[in-house]
Amino acid sequence: MTAKLALIALGSNLSSSAGSPEETLRHALARLIRAPELSLQAVSRFYATPAFPAGSGPDYVNACALLNSRLPAPDLLALLHRIEADLGRTRNGERWAARGIDLDLLAVEDLVTPDATTQDAWRALPAERQRVEAPDQLILPHPRLQDRAFVLVPLADIAPGWRHPRLGLSVAKMLAALPAADRNSVKVRLDKQPASGQITGSASDLIRTEG
Repeated sequence: MTAKLALIALGSNLSSSAGSPEETLRHALARLIRAPELSLQAVSRFYATPAFPAGSGPDYVNACALLNSRLPAPDLLALLHRIEADLGRTRNGERWAARGIDLDLLAVEDLVTPDATTQDAWRALPAERQRVEAPDQLILPHPRLQDRAFVLVPLADIAPGWRHPRLGLSVAKMLAALPAADRNSVKVRLDKQPASGQITGSASDLIRTEG
């Protein structure tokens, strides 16, 4: 299979079997580096983000990564879930809870799955239903991508020019559209990218530049 660019979000606000939230994210990135079907192209800075809803737990450590993947999207998601399970996560259907690790597949290039109508419906889900409803199939792009500063801020480090195939907006423009309070709540935790000879810190001009 031809490699495709995939966008991944990483988050943790509790210790896992790998250690602290920061150590957990580093461990997950190391697992991605070792996967033969993947090539890790870029990693954002690490950010601290307040847990949602307010007071529900410690701050999260968040980051995003850009991969070249030769896996079909469902297989890539399954790999992310295996890494989560190895780090001690049990998926019980609870939404927005404190957790040791969360790996979300945000997008694979301009792929829309399972179809545009379904993606649009989940993206437009009212806020009161988001907390209790989750799709039983892979939805790409991630239906909450455009709403989340803790995703868009780190994603803008590495892929500001990626465009949402349904909204037609770049990461940079989706981030700018969020309330300033949301953007400002996401604080740089580590100013340097995780060190690795296999992390280039760059990607294609199509992804890195706004245009």
